[in-house]
Order: sequence, then structure tokens, then C-alpha cells
Amino acid sequence: MLGRALAINEQVYGPEHPKVATALNNLAFLYDTQGQYEQAKPLYVRALSICEQQLGSQHPGTASSLNNLAELYRAQGQYTQAEPLYLRALSIDEQVCGPEHPKVATDLNNLACLYNSQGQYEQAEPLLVRAMAICEQQLGPQHPHTALSLNNLAGLYKEQGKYAQAEPLYQRALRILGQALGPQHPRVAYPLTGLGNLYFQQGMYTEAEPLLQHALNIREQALGSQHSETAEAMHDLARLREAQGNSDEASALYACVLAVREQALGAQHPKTTETRSRLIALLHAMGQHEQAAQFERRQPEQETNKEGRKTHPEE
Repeated sequence: MLGRALAINEQVYGPEHPKVATALNNLAFLYDTQGQYEQAKPLYVRALSICEQQLGSQHPGTASSLNNLAELYRAQGQYTQAEPLYLRALSIDEQVCGPEHPKVATDLNNLACLYNSQGQYEQAEPLLVRAMAICEQQLGPQHPHTALSLNNLAGLYKEQGKYAQAEPLYQRALRILGQALGPQHPRVAYPLTGLGNLYFQQGMYTEAEPLLQHALNIREQALGSQHSETAEAMHDLARLREAQGNSDEASALYACVLAVREQALGAQHPKTTETRSRLIALLHAMGQHEQAAQFERRQPEQETNKEGRKTHPEE
């Protein structure tokens, strides 16, 4: 349907019309949500080029295209490519829309999540605090965007081990999203995952289990079993099962996650590397050395030398 819409717009308006850029972004977003990043990237790049040429380098539509492409790069772990796009989008929206506009809050959240993914917590925190303040003031304390800002700030605190500060933010975000969107909405999975991992990191496995299982169920139903975000939820549950001593289920989950991540993110992505390493170590611990060796032989050559390589923590 979206591919047909793109073709129609190209025929009616010409290949460089802003409506074509919108259609490109829509189709790319569909691929993006399915984890088909290689199909999405050239569409996002073309949409950005059209916006810059037809709307101008300082137009809000150009800022949106910049954000879309930056989000794709961040999902793939290409942080160096993502950062300048985020910064440019933020600058455009601040100048055109004003510093307190909700679009600016979105830009701040996106940039902060990039920094958080790299462990740059000092850079991320003021951006998240500012984004949350904008959302509460401009959209209200019960708005879903406010909840997502709360969730992102909670995630920052969790990564820093500030569990007492993170927990009430996750709980508030979960309550807002559940009431506003319904308990099975895909966005509800974000605070479920965050709160579940918060409990997991504190050894509270009984509290973590229903949250992580619910998040996985939501993502499997909404996104499908082959989506990278579903793999994220499955990986979290696998870690819990491993910690609980359920090695058989954990290894099966890790194997499923590895297949998805190799396909969606590539064999050398930090998240793919982490999953493969966890699976190999678990198989050795279970005495399944031949099976572990099979995964070891599949490792990219670059992965065998980890000196100087940093694997970023998961959200």
C-alpha cells in the first residue's frame, strides 16, 4: 500500500516533490519498524535530500527527515553518523518552533538516548530533564510523550545504578501509558522492560519475571518475532532465565535472539556480539562444548580480538 502511494505521488507530482519525501519517509518507517534497516536507509536518505532541496535546510520537514535517519543509525549502533544529524535537527526546531516546543522535546530525547547508549550520562541527563519539563508544561503530566520522557530519564538513572530514583519514574510512565494507550500497546513495553530490568539488576527475579514476560508478549504480538525490539525483550528474558538457573530455556532464547540480531543488525553489532558471547559461555557451562564451538566458528574475525572494544549496556 505504501509502495503504491509512493509510485502514485512520483507520477502525479514528480520525483522531487515534498509529497514524495513524505511517502518515502512513510515507507522507510514501515521497513524500520520491521527491522529491515537496509531497505529503509536509502529511502530516508532520498527523503532528506528532497526536503533539503525543496523545503530548505532550515525547514521543520528537513528536521524530521534528519531525525528519522539519525534514529536508523542509532538502531544500527552507528553513533558517529547519528549524532550530527540529531544536533542539526535540534538546532532547526529550536530556531523555527521555539525552545519550548514539543518537537524540541522529541529532539532532546533522541539525542539523550544516543548519549545514554554510549554511556555518556553527564551529557544525557540535562537533555532528558529539559525534555521532561517541556512535555509536562506543553502537553500535560498525563500525556504519552511525557511518559516516554519519564521512561528515558528512568533508564538513565538505572544505568547509573540510581535505582531509587529510577523506580518511581518507571512506575509513573507505565501508569500513564497504560491508561492513555491501553495495556497491550507497544509503547507500554518500554517501561515494562525498564522496570523489569531494574528489578533484575537488584536480584529481584520474582518481581522482574512478569514484567519482562509481558513486554515480550506485547512485542511479539505487535511487531512479530523477527523484529529487533522483540529480540531485545527476548534477550532480557533470557538473561533472567539464565540467572534463575533455567539454562535450557535461556540457551534457546539466546539462539533465537542471535538469529534475529545477525539478520537485522549484522554480525559485528555490539548487541549481536553480546548475545553470541552469552550463548557460547552458557553452552560451555552446560557441557555442550561442540554446540558452543559451532557458534565460536561463526564469529566474525574482528570479534576474536576484543582489546579496546567497548560494548555498550542495553537499555
